[in-house]
Amino acid sequence: MNRQELIERIATETEDSKASVARILDSFIRTVQATVAEGSEVKLSCFGKFEKAKVSARNGRNPLTKEPLALPETVRPRFVPGALFKAAVKA
Repeated sequence: MNRQELIERIATETEDSKASVARILDSFIRTVQATVAEGSEVKLSCFGKFEKAKVSARNGRNPLTKEPLALPETVRPRFVPGALFKAAVKA
């Protein structure tokens, strides 16, 4: 499912306009990105948690040349699904 399909499905279920749903979705995405970038978590009950995760420095390998290389420490976004989300996927 892509962004437009998601907007269409939500608009159908809520009987709201696609434009309104698109604005809400865009606002949600911007808010989650800004909050996680600041270092805070976004927890959504029954869905999951968005957070900033630290990845330690490690040794890697260039896939083309097979040369070893050092990968520096970095941060990345992470999503941890909630219990109900996991259960829905397993069902």
